[in-house]
Amino acid sequence: MKVVAVNGSARKGGNTEQLIRMVFQELETKGIQTELIHVGGKLLRGCTACRKCWEAKNEQCSIKNDAINEYVQKLKEADGVILASPSYFANVSSELKAFIDRVGMVSKANDNLFKRKIGAAVVAVRRSGEIHVFNSINHFFLIGEMIVVGSTYWNNGTGLNPGDVQNDAEGIQTMQNLGKNMAWLLKKLTK
Repeated sequence: MKVVAVNGSARKGGNTEQLIRMVFQELETKGIQTELIHVGGKLLRGCTACRKCWEAKNEQCSIKNDAINEYVQKLKEADGVILASPSYFANVSSELKAFIDRVGMVSKANDNLFKRKIGAAVVAVRRSGEIHVFNSINHFFLIGEMIVVGSTYWNNGTGLNPGDVQNDAEGIQTMQNLGKNMAWLLKKLTK
């Protein structure tokens, strides 16, 4: 089993990545492989609504000058997906939004390519705005017929400077429980 996490933060090693790694730690202790993809800070163009993916139905976006098609295949091969973002003006980062729009459109064009995979949102927030980010990510999962896993609170951790989330005891517990719940569900579904 494998879980792929997509980090929408431009800060490698920042709070968003640290929260992902908390979830990964729980997954790895249960024997689940993990892979982290950084999309934050990369040049990802948004969907152009050309609908060529609907015509071709080849699991590919027609825009070929970035790694979106590679990401589509990584998600297709995964059993679980984590999408993570800091709260940027109460929304996902622009890179994660481009990812959601393009990968989501390719998925829809190909009979919901990720249906019945496990999905989990992870959000890093300074003070507020996380609920809209959380909802935006979960809408991607739900429209794609994915199974959303939760935790003991909304899947977020609080901190401004890199490393501040390490002082958020409730956020840490939420990520640990998210990892445990994700592992439990993945194992139940593969029996």
